[in-house]
Amino acid sequence: MYTIHGQTTDWELVIGLEVHCEILSNAKVFSGASAVFGGEQNTHVSFIDAGFPGMLPKVNEKCIEQCVKTGMGLNAQINKYSRFDRKNYFYADLPQGYQISQLYHPVVGEGFIEVTTSEGTRKIGVERLHLEQDAGKSIHDMSPTKTFIDLNRAGVGLMEIVSKPDMRSPEEAGEYLRQLRAIVRALGTCDGNMDEGSMRCDVNVSVRPVGDTALRTRAEVKNVNSVRFVMHAIEVEAKRQIEIYENGGQVKQETRLYDSDNGETRPMRGKENANDYRYFPDPDLLPVVLTDEYIENIRKNLPELPEAKKARYIGELGLPAYDAGVLTADMETANYFETAAKGHDAKKVANWVMGDLFAYLNKECLPISKSPITAVNLGALVGLIEDNTISGKIAKDVFQLMIETGKAPNTIVEEKGLKQTTDTGAIEKIVDEVMAANPTQVAEIKAGKDKLKGWLVGQIMKASQGKANPALANQILNKKLNG
Repeated sequence: MYTIHGQTTDWELVIGLEVHCEILSNAKVFSGASAVFGGEQNTHVSFIDAGFPGMLPKVNEKCIEQCVKTGMGLNAQINKYSRFDRKNYFYADLPQGYQISQLYHPVVGEGFIEVTTSEGTRKIGVERLHLEQDAGKSIHDMSPTKTFIDLNRAGVGLMEIVSKPDMRSPEEAGEYLRQLRAIVRALGTCDGNMDEGSMRCDVNVSVRPVGDTALRTRAEVKNVNSVRFVMHAIEVEAKRQIEIYENGGQVKQETRLYDSDNGETRPMRGKENANDYRYFPDPDLLPVVLTDEYIENIRKNLPELPEAKKARYIGELGLPAYDAGVLTADMETANYFETAAKGHDAKKVANWVMGDLFAYLNKECLPISKSPITAVNLGALVGLIEDNTISGKIAKDVFQLMIETGKAPNTIVEEKGLKQTTDTGAIEKIVDEVMAANPTQVAEIKAGKDKLKGWLVGQIMKASQGKANPALANQILNKKLNG
């Protein structure tokens, strides 16, 4: 079922994603040129990347290893035999006149990614992961009459991860993409930076009447560069197709572009089929043959994957599933949290990371790696609350000073004299003064207005400048009210 503007229709969405992940490797997939992002135009280019006649490609073994790692993260079949094909088409930023890819024998076969949405948990099938080379970049906005070509990206290794058409909602597609990004980041096979183009998504969308099992004509929306845009592109494309069918028309098989400014998709070209590319085995490259020993050596050195980490946070650390999901969505966040939580209450640390720290980082548009508060110092702040050195209220002030100064919380507490007062006599004196200053409220509390007690405790904390131990203050106040 599909909802448009709050109205449920009798249509079902069928969604598949083709995700291109740039492989983290120092060199390109078939040449020794640098694969590092950026740099002056056309400086990371070899004769092979530039398509010079007579140049012979050679496979970068690191790229094969990264594909195998990713396949394992996708619960997928690792194929011991894979082969490269030439995908022939002409474009200005493809100097060879063909792309080296894998159509018939990919390095990774079928697998799945498990996603959890408001509708429950489902396994989304992965059809394949194949290794190919990226094209260069056409630059159209430097001249009104000319197109400029930058070949720095040409020949960079790509993993194209093709899902099965198993997704039925924008929410599922968004969660699939988030999970995939978390997996490749955890494995260190792709940085997942969609804003830099190192992870790009082509979205295949079709619609059919609910209950119909046949696949209808699909449209492909090319190069969508954020999870939010992928979800919105699916929405607008599905709406377009439903309107065509309901008006008696037929959807064309074509490639479309997503316009985020106008919230629409626009036709780009007719969708090609495999035979349009005249695929044939690349004569310059031998097949890749992997041994069991090679595969198992990679498997035994895999890092902990996000789903396993999430399960550990729930089972061993006692975190709610939501907290565990947020903290494991990104490896840097997970590493920060684990360092901060060492020796401290995991839930309390999670609250500080997901609350005050995330709020500050989001406001300043900073990644957690640029946090002015180190993980060790955030853990130390929680420790000061746990051992009653400071109250939760004072901790908020200390947190702000940690941001401003970069100092450890213990240092700030000592310098500012912020230690919590646990002196029973001193707190009792403050309680007596506050009760004497508010006789009407005290009388009302004694008469049964218990809600006022919280207000009175607030006045006690205010009078102590937040330094009174809240538990002791409550204990002393209750004794005097009931005495």
